[in-house]
Amino acid sequence: MTYDTVITNSHVFSSRGMVDQNIIIDDGKIVGFTNDVPASDNIIDGHGLVSIPGPIDTHVHYGVYSPINRAAKTESHAAAIGGVTTMMRMLRLGGSFTRSLQSQLDAASKNHYVDYAIHASIFTQQQISEMNFCVSKGVRSFKIYMNLGGEVGHVYMDMPPDSSALVAAQVDVTDEIVEQTVKAAAELDCPVLVHAEDYESCGCGIKTAKEKHQDGLSAWSSSRSPEFEAKAIKTVSKFGRDYDCVIYFVHIGSERALRQIEEEKKLGTKIFVETCPHYLTLSYEKQSGYLAKVMPPIRTENDRKAVWNALSQNLIDTIGTDHVANQLKLKLGGDDVWGALAGFPGIGTAVPILLNDGVNQNRITLNQFIRFTSENAARIFGMYPQKGALEKNSDADITMIDLKKEKTVSSDLFGGFSDYIVYEGRNLKGWPVKTIVRGELVAENFEVVGKLGHGKLVERKNSMF
Repeated sequence: MTYDTVITNSHVFSSRGMVDQNIIIDDGKIVGFTNDVPASDNIIDGHGLVSIPGPIDTHVHYGVYSPINRAAKTESHAAAIGGVTTMMRMLRLGGSFTRSLQSQLDAASKNHYVDYAIHASIFTQQQISEMNFCVSKGVRSFKIYMNLGGEVGHVYMDMPPDSSALVAAQVDVTDEIVEQTVKAAAELDCPVLVHAEDYESCGCGIKTAKEKHQDGLSAWSSSRSPEFEAKAIKTVSKFGRDYDCVIYFVHIGSERALRQIEEEKKLGTKIFVETCPHYLTLSYEKQSGYLAKVMPPIRTENDRKAVWNALSQNLIDTIGTDHVANQLKLKLGGDDVWGALAGFPGIGTAVPILLNDGVNQNRITLNQFIRFTSENAARIFGMYPQKGALEKNSDADITMIDLKKEKTVSSDLFGGFSDYIVYEGRNLKGWPVKTIVRGELVAENFEVVGKLGHGKLVERKNSMF
């Protein structure tokens, strides 16, 4: 028999640990492991490389500042170069899903290099009533923004396909919306992703800081205190317990938030925790300018160390980037931190940062890296073992990394929509050098070689946890 592809000579890291075997791929699936080199149409030499389950970025914003038919091309291009094989989009739509979801799905289906999945954001009672419609379309997780309401309820929704105009909106994600979303998600057996910041507290904090003419990332952080995170975590966790719903906290980056989450877990809430590379690498104490403005803010050096400590102790489950595909002209649209746009690109740098700062500095093991970037996400979001594993019958999503490869980060390296990056000029050791999605090589040595449209919407089931 002649197979499609055989990957030879790499160190293969699977649930069985590290093995030195060749990977046999056929029809987009892993069909076996062998010490031989069976007949194949394609041989990929992995000498000196480690083959790992393809990373899943759990948290990506694209389609907001350019329409999805263009954003999918640029951001999946950046993902492929960065070794990400599945990207999970935070879809934000105003109005009815029954009117606007299908056009987003159709445009996305033709324009990805890597596979993708979708979390649907919920803003209104109407959208709550249509969550079952989303599930019927393959969207099996929902996002709530507890930071958006009152005086701080401004948000940009995703653009319609082929549009070029920003879609500004004012929303009010009240506790009632939060509770009803959690209740509906529990009935659908879907997890709820939560941006946990109390919007009323944030509104007051921002108003006070502006009145005092405060500026900079330190002012941004103090205006959105970690205590406001803890307050929101406490509120939604009770709803999670009341309705037996899985709560997934996105972009957790403060010691206070981590402590509150541990308290809620002890009370019986089913909780998963995501952090982001910027909370592991940046602090307002060492970061100048406004490029690193994000919600929730980057915090202190002590907070940064606390996040690493929680990660090393497996108190954090996943690492998503909170990647925002925006550009400098929008990012720095004001004269101070209050006028700057929150969010920045990061999908391309996540893997090398975690390899450089984590694995290569012995903060986390390679086994932990794989769980945080792939396996746990696949289990939580109903993709395992199709994704998140190097096992027989799994999708052949394989990222081949060179732990010794050194390269300097630049904004033009990834081919994304953004024209800047917060890690510009940083030298990192440990990079993905081959990205394989369902058996097809889509990126090699920092160039995309795959076909546009190869990426597909991932079929999802119930959580494996």
